[in-house]
Amino acid sequence: MEAKIKEFIDALKAKTPGEAEFHQAVEEVVETVWEAYDSNPKYKAAKILEKMCEPERTIIFRVPWINDNGEVEINRGYRVEFNSAIGPYKGGLRFHPSVTLSTLKFLGFEQTFKNSLTTLPMGGGKGGSDFNAKGRSDNEIMRFCQSFMTELCKHIGPNTDVPAGDIGVGGREIGYLFGQYKRIRNEFTGVLTGKGLEFGGSLVRPEATGFGSVYFASHMLAEKNETLKGKTVAISGFGNVSWGAVTKLAELGAKVVTISGPDGYVYDKEGINTQEKIDYLLELRATNNDVVAPYAEKFGAEFIPGKKPWERKVDIAFPCAIQNELNLDDAKQLVENGCQYVVETSNMGCTADAAFYLTEQITFAPGKAANAGGVAVSGLEMSQNSMRYNWSAEEVDEKLGRIMKDIHDTCVRFGQENGKVNYIKGANVGGFIKVAEAMLAQGCV
Repeated sequence: MEAKIKEFIDALKAKTPGEAEFHQAVEEVVETVWEAYDSNPKYKAAKILEKMCEPERTIIFRVPWINDNGEVEINRGYRVEFNSAIGPYKGGLRFHPSVTLSTLKFLGFEQTFKNSLTTLPMGGGKGGSDFNAKGRSDNEIMRFCQSFMTELCKHIGPNTDVPAGDIGVGGREIGYLFGQYKRIRNEFTGVLTGKGLEFGGSLVRPEATGFGSVYFASHMLAEKNETLKGKTVAISGFGNVSWGAVTKLAELGAKVVTISGPDGYVYDKEGINTQEKIDYLLELRATNNDVVAPYAEKFGAEFIPGKKPWERKVDIAFPCAIQNELNLDDAKQLVENGCQYVVETSNMGCTADAAFYLTEQITFAPGKAANAGGVAVSGLEMSQNSMRYNWSAEEVDEKLGRIMKDIHDTCVRFGQENGKVNYIKGANVGGFIKVAEAMLAQGCV
């Protein structure tokens, strides 16, 4: 690592101790954008990179609620409003026991660059809570969401901060959150995305992250004169993102052979390629049990407890579950087994050393580029809400496809390196320059 970069990172770590995920995200970006930053005297004079690494606002609040036994429970809520240089803060809400400030700072930081890449006017933010929905009743989830929004509503709005869903926050939770916002503020606005179609949602939004990732992958393969048809694919996770990716991959002729959960992974050698199998992924998620073993029982597939799907021989891997789910050992196993592409569909789904290794060995797409489809369609939902108008599924899907192609083209433009495309560098530099120029134009704020 260059001495100047090390000095920058060391200063950040000293200022934000114990925030390992945030440090990892910043280090990856800084290493790839440093040349663009260091060679621009205006960026350096304005300390653009230092400002980018500091959230504009961090909100932490208590979330008290009453469970079905009449007992008071208390969770912690967060909203990290990271950067609004190119638009209102935009990013999901994550309800999961693993949520910490470090997690949300890393996600909000990444979101800033991801949203920049979409070309839509959206800043970066992220929020959530350490609430665990597993085993909770619908009424408990509703009471928690209402308490969470009672505080959050003071800090968000359609032109200020527009949250969406993430892990643990699906259509049900968005509905409860929106209802409480409307009740308190007495206004019907596009303050959240991922809403139901009946109250301002967009078609294709639930599938968008998975669809977009597959579109990005198809452009990656096209760079090497290949297509997805006939390719064998390993996917992790089994929620909305995985479901969207499986759906689009099957449509384009690829064969997905794995899904995974905290209990292990399923290997379906016949492929997850029928509508019944694809629909069953939604049933699994709706149970709130967070397990995939029932899929194997229902469809006669193989269930491997306590392991990850990266040990299988595949052409392409799509990590779709959670951050740092694919480590260096997993990456080496994939490469040894002949995998040619890894498409990071979860946010920072690969550890830093795994991402570096995969970039060196095969073709690797970082999450801020590959999984931007979700927030892209959230942006399209915001546009539809502003117009009081709805596009058809075909129109939204066409716009999504075009956005993902533009993101891929940006990565290729800024990522050329030694005769190949470094997609990490391309995504980071492409996203950085737009935000940096906007920050520079707006002065010392």
